[in-house]
Amino acid sequence: MPMMIPYTPSPEWKSTPPLPSPPRPRVFHTTLAGTYLRSTHIIPAAFPRLVPDIPLPQIPQFTPGTSAAERREELEEFTREVVEKQDKLSQGTLGGGHSMKVLWNCVNRYVRTRVAGNAAGITLFLAHANGFSKEIWETTLRSLLDSPAGYMVDEVWAWEAVQHGDSALINAQNLSGISDWLDDARDIAHFLLSYLPEDPEAEALPLRIERLPESTSEARKEHGYRPRKMVVVGHSFGGCTSLRVAVDFPKLFSSIILIVQPYKNASECHDMALRAFSRRSRWASRADALQLFKKSPFFSTWNPEVLQLCVDHGLTDDSNGGVKLKMSGVHEGLSFVSYHASWEMWELLDKVDETITLRWIVPKEGFLGEEATRVRVWRRPANSSNVIFHSSGHLIVQEAPVELAQDVSRFLLRNHGSAIKAHL
Repeated sequence: MPMMIPYTPSPEWKSTPPLPSPPRPRVFHTTLAGTYLRSTHIIPAAFPRLVPDIPLPQIPQFTPGTSAAERREELEEFTREVVEKQDKLSQGTLGGGHSMKVLWNCVNRYVRTRVAGNAAGITLFLAHANGFSKEIWETTLRSLLDSPAGYMVDEVWAWEAVQHGDSALINAQNLSGISDWLDDARDIAHFLLSYLPEDPEAEALPLRIERLPESTSEARKEHGYRPRKMVVVGHSFGGCTSLRVAVDFPKLFSSIILIVQPYKNASECHDMALRAFSRRSRWASRADALQLFKKSPFFSTWNPEVLQLCVDHGLTDDSNGGVKLKMSGVHEGLSFVSYHASWEMWELLDKVDETITLRWIVPKEGFLGEEATRVRVWRRPANSSNVIFHSSGHLIVQEAPVELAQDVSRFLLRNHGSAIKAHL
């Protein structure tokens, strides 16, 4: 079995980059169980990278007078070149070594001011799908904290990969022109082993979270967390990379909730990358972007609150005026063609330790069809369950956030409720 690691603990970089987005209100949500405070932090990404440091590919500029068919062929050829380079990386023939440039991950923390049952409370780790920011979870999270299982959640960490959201803005000058999902898995492992603070306390943490002693990281590999119970909720890309961490470090996890895992074929990945390379990236204002999004069939099934989160936190001010995507279409497309990692995860799925409870949440019609989806969710049958969301497509977090929160609530009560109550 190939190891996701090695990586070395990142050097203690002397400078800390500032957050690129304005601060948000400290109070996130208040429930009967207490008030949840929100804060944003950064940590160094895993070092060095698996990918080489190569220039970012440049999407061909549109030439006035070019027909729609000609433009599509230009972008098709560009996508084929990107896929060919990705295949060389996966085959080990690309060369170029490993990027030594400094990268950072942004994370949002939501913590209850009154932590009940500190010895058994739930820590949630939320990992987004490709193309979205860490804030995309907030509608689901509010609904979950208001649910019958809300009292069980002491702390939440919303992850953001290096080329997404605020992380992308911080790393803009250092991102490579090629992607590997295993680097995101390494970043997640780096955080969970070496940076996640020991206790889910409500006290304020510094902007840059300090690295834990190596002895603590080693103990976590062998024994997991004390006192945490770690429950991951991962959507597509984020679920795949989180699951890859669980293969190497099973003791870290109590449960993993997997939302529509992306085991796609090469043709589908090509098409998704082509759409990313083709999409618009700039608007006159957030209001203009929101108005246009509401007219788009792609966004027509989204929950309105989630769409507003996407506009508020997926866009940033453009130095040339107006607003633009925090994650460029180029980086989104590069991530889509890194499909070999999802194939690898399929092969490793039955190796996930059976002590980790798996919960699959899938749409009625997924990438692979009903029969292939059935095979996927039962590949590791022990300690596993699944549910079909009949009214949603692949973007369950965006289309059905309240229903998602309700299912997560039932899962937490069923699998962790008795243990939590014993410590209240």
